[in-house]
Amino acid sequence: MNKYYQLLDEVLRNGRTQTNKKGDITYLLNKDLTLTPADLLDIFESHPIARKKLKKELELFTSGERLTERYREAGISWWDYCGPILVNSYPTYLEKLPALISRINREKRNSKNYVLFLGSTDAESNQAPCLSLVQFQIDHGRLVISAYQRSSDANLGLPADIYHLYLMARQIDLPLESITIHLGNVHIYESNKARTVQLLSGEHDVKFELNV
Repeated sequence: MNKYYQLLDEVLRNGRTQTNKKGDITYLLNKDLTLTPADLLDIFESHPIARKKLKKELELFTSGERLTERYREAGISWWDYCGPILVNSYPTYLEKLPALISRINREKRNSKNYVLFLGSTDAESNQAPCLSLVQFQIDHGRLVISAYQRSSDANLGLPADIYHLYLMARQIDLPLESITIHLGNVHIYESNKARTVQLLSGEHDVKFELNV
């Protein structure tokens, strides 16, 4: 199993059960997932990820696009439940990313912690970012990315976040050492548990349900 599948298996085997407004979940608290370039390749080769859509989604985020119609036009329909405008969501924060990446590429300071915060602005929100912080550090000429995720849907959200972090790393002119994601709460919805078992047993084309 790749490291992502190992995490899914651990949630299924050792997770606790909780009920929230979206339904029952099986969850673990405070898990770390550290991925090297080889680990990322292993995940992307063995797990179906909508790469083109996720790349376009990140481009729309970083441009500050808040209209869900623009996402739908790009074939991205999973934001439709939020309403016509993404309020206080990922575009609010990720539009700062291009300038930060330009600064990192310009400075490349080993002593500098470059940080992108994705947090509350006290504005009305229809989807608070689950990814809360991304930190870029340079260690002996290599890029080390650390991210904190307050809440992670292990089936749908986590693979997307892994790929987005990988796309961020590719924009920085340094070899990647690792990406570490600190998961405050990583969970599998009850409606997706049987499908997760199917995925881990080697079945292909497993489709997961979006819980909103």
